[in-house]
Amino acid sequence: MEYVIATIAVVVILLIITNIRVVPQAKAFVIERLGSYRETWTTGLRLKIPFIDRISKQVTLKEQVGDFLPQPVITKDNVTMQIDTVVYFQIVDPKLYTYGIDHPLLALEKITATTLRNMVGDLELDETLTSRELVNSKMRTILDEATDPWGIKVNRVELKNIVPPREIQDAMEKQMKAERERRESILRAEGEKKSAILVAEGKKASVILAAEADKQSTILQAEAIKEAKIKEAEGEAVAILKVQEATAQGIRLLNESNPADNVLTIKSLEAFAKAADGKATKIIIPSQIQGIAGLVSSIKELTDS
Repeated sequence: MEYVIATIAVVVILLIITNIRVVPQAKAFVIERLGSYRETWTTGLRLKIPFIDRISKQVTLKEQVGDFLPQPVITKDNVTMQIDTVVYFQIVDPKLYTYGIDHPLLALEKITATTLRNMVGDLELDETLTSRELVNSKMRTILDEATDPWGIKVNRVELKNIVPPREIQDAMEKQMKAERERRESILRAEGEKKSAILVAEGKKASVILAAEADKQSTILQAEAIKEAKIKEAEGEAVAILKVQEATAQGIRLLNESNPADNVLTIKSLEAFAKAADGKATKIIIPSQIQGIAGLVSSIKELTDS
C-alpha cells in the first residue's frame, strides 16, 4: 500500500513538474481548456492542468519582417513590371492571431499582393517609379486596417524592387544618359561663361589701373613743371631784385660822390652805347650830348697831333 501511495506521489510530482512552463520575454502562449480558449500567458512561470489545459499556440511578440516574392503588376499605361514588397508587422493580440484566420502570414502576403496591384493599377509607370513613399504610406494604412481582425499591426511597408521590362530599362538608361550629357553641357557652358566674365573683369580692372596710373603720372608731371616754373620765377625775381638793388646801390654811390656834369655826360654816352649794342639801326641822341661828343672828338684830335 505504501508503495502504491509513493508511486502515486511520484507520478503527481512528475506531472506537476512536466506541466510547469516558463514563458520567455517577448513570447505569449495561447492556452485552451478542454478545446476552448482559456487565457493568454505572458512572461513568467506558469502551471497548466494536466490533460485539461494545453498550449494551443506559442506566439512571438517581436516585430517581424515579411519579405514576399516579386509580383507581376500592370500599370495604368499597360506596362507589366515585377515588384517585391517588404512588410514589417507585429502580433499585438495572440488570441486573434490564433483564431482570427488560418495561416495568417500567408493571408498577409496575399492581401499585400492584391493591394499592391490595385494601387499600381491606378498609376502610370513614371508615377510608380517616383511615388514610392506615397505607395508605401497608403499600403501601410490599408494593410493595418485589414489585419486588425487577425491581431496583427502593420508598422511599415516598403517596395524593395521595381523591375520594369528590359526595353523600358533600355529606354530609361538612354534617357538618363541624355539627361546627364545635357547637364554636363550646361555646366561646361556655365563654366566658360564665368571664365569669360572673369577674364573681361580682369581686363577692365587692368585698363582702369593703367588709366589711374597715367592720370597720377600726368598729375605728378604737371606738379613738377609747376614747381619748376615757380622755382624759375622765384629765381628771376631774385635776379631782378639783385639787379635793382645793384642799380640802386650804384646810383646811391654816384650821388654820394657828387660827380661833375662831364662825368654824367660820359655815363650817358656809355648807356647809349650799351643801348645800341649793335642791335639798333637808328639812335636819336639829344643835342646836348651831341655837342659834348663833338668837343671830346676835337680834344682827341688836338692831342693826337
